[in-house]
Amino acid sequence: MIPDSLNQLIKSTQGQQTVQWEGRDVVLFNMPWGELVISLQGAQVLHFCPVGDTHWLWLTPTPQALPGAIRGGIPLCWPWFADERYADQSPNHDGPFHGLARHADWRLDAVDEHAEGIELHLSPVQPLHTLLTARLVVQANAQRLNVELISENIGETPVKTSGALHTYLAVADTHQCRLEGLSGARYLDKLRDFAESEQQGTLAVQGAVDRIYHTNEAVLLNDGERSLRIGKQSSDSTVVWHPNSDLPSDTPADVARHFICVEAANTRLDPVWLVPGAQHLLGTTLSRG
Repeated sequence: MIPDSLNQLIKSTQGQQTVQWEGRDVVLFNMPWGELVISLQGAQVLHFCPVGDTHWLWLTPTPQALPGAIRGGIPLCWPWFADERYADQSPNHDGPFHGLARHADWRLDAVDEHAEGIELHLSPVQPLHTLLTARLVVQANAQRLNVELISENIGETPVKTSGALHTYLAVADTHQCRLEGLSGARYLDKLRDFAESEQQGTLAVQGAVDRIYHTNEAVLLNDGERSLRIGKQSSDSTVVWHPNSDLPSDTPADVARHFICVEAANTRLDPVWLVPGAQHLLGTTLSRG
């Protein structure tokens, strides 16, 4: 599901164009291999649909106005994620929830088109941290979507960071979803004050879920109609989240059962220490299961 207004813009696009949507500059690609939309506010992949398939990412039909962030797609949580605010430089350690990247303006630095797909490079318009830089690489073709968030320490002291690629996956019905690949993994249950447990078998999503799984394995998502494989790089935390009936204000109840978040992350289980000059690549890859 994507808003009708955005869908109309995509369908009227041939090739690539940059347009205004919901007060934001968005880059649209309607190519032989499929469709891709990226917002330059937050460098957020909003939409991906490979040719011959339906959309893989969920996007709210009621996005917040600026300066709010859009719920859906793949928001960037950087250089911190949730309450792991190690890199928060604000005076009271109270910077935006999920970090600075998703509220910042980004620029499209390079577009590499080829017959099979496309590769995009993006970077923030203004520095987001005194010691850290970020850049984003997005690769898309008819078989997969790959997103890489690359951090670099340009300072003279080590920096501890957390982060996430907060992926909203489109599903037929959240309560029909089954997640394979987590069996045997330990997890922290945020709905039970971070109580630790071990996953037994396949995860079935029947209600609210907010868990951090300690694993670097790929996950296979089956919603009863389609399977997607969610792989990742340089991440030992997989966050699985759905609010069930406790919905955010920008998520209408009639569409809430059409997404689930499966996120490549670095959390309290695997924070990243970057020494001066070091880089870290946090990646997620979506492909047909």
